[in-house]
Amino acid sequence: MAMREVMGDIVCSNHEYCPGVYVYVFSLVLFPLPVLEVSPSRPVEGHSMTLTCKTQLRTQRPDNQFRFCFFSDGKFLGSGCSSSPKLQFPAIWRKNPEVYWCMAEETINKIRKWSLPTKIPVQRIPVSDVSLETRPTGGWVMEGSKLVLICSVVNATGNITYLWYRGALGSNLETKTQHSLSAEFEITEVKRRDAEQYYCAADNGYGPVLSELVSIAVRVPVSRPVLTFGEPGIQAVLGDLVELHCEALRGSPPIFYQFYHENVILGNSSASSGGGASFNLSLTAENSGNYYCEANNGQGAQRSEVVTLNITGIG
Repeated sequence: MAMREVMGDIVCSNHEYCPGVYVYVFSLVLFPLPVLEVSPSRPVEGHSMTLTCKTQLRTQRPDNQFRFCFFSDGKFLGSGCSSSPKLQFPAIWRKNPEVYWCMAEETINKIRKWSLPTKIPVQRIPVSDVSLETRPTGGWVMEGSKLVLICSVVNATGNITYLWYRGALGSNLETKTQHSLSAEFEITEVKRRDAEQYYCAADNGYGPVLSELVSIAVRVPVSRPVLTFGEPGIQAVLGDLVELHCEALRGSPPIFYQFYHENVILGNSSASSGGGASFNLSLTAENSGNYYCEANNGQGAQRSEVVTLNITGIG
C-alpha cells in the first residue's frame, strides 16, 4: 500500500485516513515539515507581503521536485498549488485573515507535509499631520450662508474617526467614522454666535491627533440703509450746506456707501468701523429732486427709499 503523511497521520492511496496506523515511512526523513515565513516580519496595511514555504529534501535527486500550496481559513490562496515556494500579496489589509499555513508535496512519492499555522497581524499606519480647512476660505463667512469644515490627514490606513470641535476648550460638534483621508462637517446656516475658533481630531486606533485652531469670523450682510437730510424739521434753503447721511443699522464693517441724485452718483464714502457715512451738498436750484443711497459690505448692495428734496428760495 502506498502511503503519504498528512499533518502527522497516514493517508491511504484511496485518499481515506487509515485509523490506527502509526507507521512512519521514509517520508519523515525525506524532508522536514515546512516552515511558513513572512516578509516583512511585521507587514503594514496597504503594503505588499510575501509568504515563503521553506523546506528541503534531505537526499537530493534530479527528479525530486516540490509543489507548494498556501491556505487561510481553510481555503486555497492564489491560483492554487505551484512549483514556487513563494506567494506575494500586492497589498495586505487588516480585514484579511490573520492565520496562514502552507503545504509542501514531494511530487514523485506524493508525500505531503503541512506547516504549523502562523498568525500574521497586519500593522495599521497611524494618523499623521491632521489639518482643518474651511469652505469658503479666508477665515470668514457671511451670516446665513453655509460653512464647511474639512478635516484631513496626510497618512493613515483603515477606518478613521473624525471629530470636530468649537472653541479652544473643545465643544464636540460632530463625529464621523469613514474609510477616507478627509471628512466634512457642515454648518448649513451660519449665525453670529458661530464666530469662534475650531479644530478637528482624527483617530484610527492609536489615539486622536489634533489639528491647529482655525478662527472663523461671521460677517453680517447690510440691512436697507436710511437716508436723511441734516437735522429733522429744518427746511432746505437755496445756498445752504446740507448733510446727506446714509446709514445701515445692521451689517459688518467695512461698509461702502454711495449717494445718488436722480440716479446720478454724487459721491461715496466708507465706514471702516461701522455706523453711517455723510456727504455735504451746497444747495443750488439744480439740487431739487429725488435722492437715495446704497450700502454694500461685499454681499450685495442695499438701496434706501427715495427721499425728495424741495428747496425754498428758488424764484
